[in-house]
Amino acid sequence: MLVISPSECIDCGVCQPECPAKAILPQNKVPEDKRQYWIDFNAKYAEQWPNITLRRKDDVPADAEDWDGVENKIQYFSEQPGLGDIKEDV
Repeated sequence: MLVISPSECIDCGVCQPECPAKAILPQNKVPEDKRQYWIDFNAKYAEQWPNITLRRKDDVPADAEDWDGVENKIQYFSEQPGLGDIKEDV
């Protein structure tokens, strides 16, 4: 799972076609009763987790396609972050 910082997002939509699960929605497409929950959720983990600017093949779970479209998978959510961008010494 990835999160997007609400304070950095300019709602341009560039990230939407990049999401293979089509899980990124513009704020006005999120049901109003769930909107604040997802804003707060994204803000919390965007603050805690490292940034990712590159898609690495090794970061994609082997069973990612099996989970695409599965309802209520948030129940399996882990607060553990991924690697984020790997900084190499120059």
